[in-house]
Amino acid sequence: MIHPSAIIHPDARLAADVEVGPWTVIGPDVEIGEGSVIASHVVIKGPTWIGKHNRIYQFSSIGEDTPDLKYKGEPTRLVIGDHNTIREGVTIHRGTVQDRNETTIGSHNLLMAYVHVGHDSVIGNHCILVNNTALAGHVHIGDWAILSGFTLVHQFCKIGAHSFSGMGTAIGKDVPAYVMVNGSPAEAKNINVEGLRRRGFSKDDIAVLTKAYKTIYRRGLTLDEALAELDTQVAECASLQLLIDSLKSSERGIVR
Repeated sequence: MIHPSAIIHPDARLAADVEVGPWTVIGPDVEIGEGSVIASHVVIKGPTWIGKHNRIYQFSSIGEDTPDLKYKGEPTRLVIGDHNTIREGVTIHRGTVQDRNETTIGSHNLLMAYVHVGHDSVIGNHCILVNNTALAGHVHIGDWAILSGFTLVHQFCKIGAHSFSGMGTAIGKDVPAYVMVNGSPAEAKNINVEGLRRRGFSKDDIAVLTKAYKTIYRRGLTLDEALAELDTQVAECASLQLLIDSLKSSERGIVR
C-alpha cells in the first residue's frame, strides 16, 4: 500500500489500508483515515487530520504553513472530512491563531486542479471548486456551492449554500445562498435555478426563491426593507430561511 520511496514520519498515523504513492512526503502530526489514496509527489504537513476515503492527486501541498505575515510558526491545524477528491496541484494552508486556528474542509467535495484554499477558510459539503479557483484567507463556503474556473474570492467573504459563480468571477463581497454571480467585480444574475432543480427542489420552492431574489435585487429596496418582507414569507417555503440567514450574517455586504 505504501511505495518504498515515500517518506512518512514515524509519528504520522495512517490507517492500515491507506495507499501512498512514490516520492510523497508525510510529516508528523498527520492522521489519514481508512480507504484514502495519496498519489505520488504529494506533501502533507501537520497538524493535519484527513478523514476516510479521500483521494489526493499528485503535486498537491496539503497542510502547509500559511504565508500570512501574522503567522509565526504556531501549531495551527487543517481538518478534512470524508470522501473528498483533491486533484492535481491543489494547495491548502492551515489556520492562524488570530482567527479560527484551523482550516476546515467538509465531506464529498471536489477541488479540481490548482485550486488554492487559504488559511482559516471553511468549505462545507458537496462543494465543487473548479480549476484555478483561489480562496483568500478566512473565506466561508456553504454546502453545494459551485465556483467555476478561475473564480477569485477576497478574504473574509462568505459564499452561500447552493450558490454558483461563473468562470473568472472576482468576488469581493458576500454571495447570498442560492444566488448566481458572474463578472469582475461579481454581479448577481439570478437564482441558481438549474442547480436547485438537479438537487430536487420543487417548482414551488424555486418560484418562491426567485420571487425573493427579485425582492432583494430588482425592487430598489434597502437590504433591511427586503429582509422585512422575506421574514413574512418563510411559512411559504422553509428553504427561504437559508437565504434570509445568509443575508443577516453578511458582514462585508452582499454582491449587488
